[in-house]
Amino acid sequence: MKFDNINRRVFLRASAVAGVSLATPTIFTSASRAQDFCNAPTGANVAFGFNVPQTGSYADEGADELRALKLAVQHLNGEGDGGMLNTFKGTPLKGSGILGKKVSFVTGDTQTKSDAARASAKRMIEKDGVLMITGGSSSGVAVAVQSLCQESGVIFMAGLTHSNDTTGKDKKKNGFRHFFNAYMSGQALGPVLAEAYGKDRKAYHLTADYTWGWTQEESIKNATEALGWETVKTVRTPLGAGDFSQYITPVLNSGADVLILNHYGKDMINSLTQAVQFGMRDKQVNGKDFQIVVPLFSELMAQGAGDAIKGIYGTANWDWKLENDGTKAFTKSFGQEYGQPPSQAAQTCYVQALLYAHACETAGTFNPEGVIAALEDLEFDGLGNGPTLYRGADHQCFKPVLVVQGKENPKDKYDLLQVVKEVPTADVTYDPSIFGGELGPVSNKC
Repeated sequence: MKFDNINRRVFLRASAVAGVSLATPTIFTSASRAQDFCNAPTGANVAFGFNVPQTGSYADEGADELRALKLAVQHLNGEGDGGMLNTFKGTPLKGSGILGKKVSFVTGDTQTKSDAARASAKRMIEKDGVLMITGGSSSGVAVAVQSLCQESGVIFMAGLTHSNDTTGKDKKKNGFRHFFNAYMSGQALGPVLAEAYGKDRKAYHLTADYTWGWTQEESIKNATEALGWETVKTVRTPLGAGDFSQYITPVLNSGADVLILNHYGKDMINSLTQAVQFGMRDKQVNGKDFQIVVPLFSELMAQGAGDAIKGIYGTANWDWKLENDGTKAFTKSFGQEYGQPPSQAAQTCYVQALLYAHACETAGTFNPEGVIAALEDLEFDGLGNGPTLYRGADHQCFKPVLVVQGKENPKDKYDLLQVVKEVPTADVTYDPSIFGGELGPVSNKC
């Protein structure tokens, strides 16, 4: 693991006089003595805020996130089998808490709504004294809570958020995202679709009408058009619509031979199920078998969609069946605790909790200045995705992207997706300037 960037920013700046020792971190000589930052812990515990959708369209993902976050706290405090702490290469974490303090947590319900999520996060910061907030299964929620955390001087370790905006135009110095984004989905999935369905295709998009849907539509549209596809129409749908029949019916008379569902959670389950019920997958248009694509989906959504998911292509951040030590350790721990394998939402939140703890332990402080310095340009491995970079320029993680497909003959309800391609990190990496935005300064004052 490389700590060159961390050393440069966390440790004392080199003296102009050769031979001066750099062994003492600045945090021990100034900031940590003063403890002059928001919610600096003074007792035996340090508090995390787990702000997840316990109700609303993304509640299934929220429930799994909360399971994983509780498991992360157990492992950080030395309970259970340690999970990914045993595979996290080079971490100073030993399952004895963080900097000698046990980890506690409070929970909130985002309701899959930005206003509710901000209110819940505000309560955690002001009343519960949390130093870090994570969770969420909506990019609208993530952008709203990230902004609040920036204003409030605490760290936001984003959970399930896939919009380009989270680490693009709406990025913040105090916010970090482990999950991949819509641009990466487009770059990974486009070539697979062209190979499977050909380059002469006409696509119709149904899109969740908020920040994630907008950027997902743009990303998959750009990727497929670059390969020769034509976009017939794009139609926005409200989050939590439930009945998508009024949006699906026009597709049948549009001349499109591919329906792209830029939906997630229960919305994706409902729209895909209803499209299949309308007989779309049994039709031929333009002399081709009609196809449905879901650019982003997960095992949880596959379970909800049932047989409708068979053969459907999409992308994923992680899958519990990956053959690496981190994935095996986490899946074993999660399975023993909850009797089922974890989702990608669970994995990304679990990893975010460990990465925050790692940064605090590495920096020797809970002060956001030191924590942010320890996370920026951090290279890590052993957490389920292989070698990963937390890019300092935009606080976005870069790692391989999985192209997945619904299995035709699954073994059971937890074996619904197969990984058809693991797209290398280099193929989904982009210049941080393309989405705009400025990180701005560190915020550490309440």
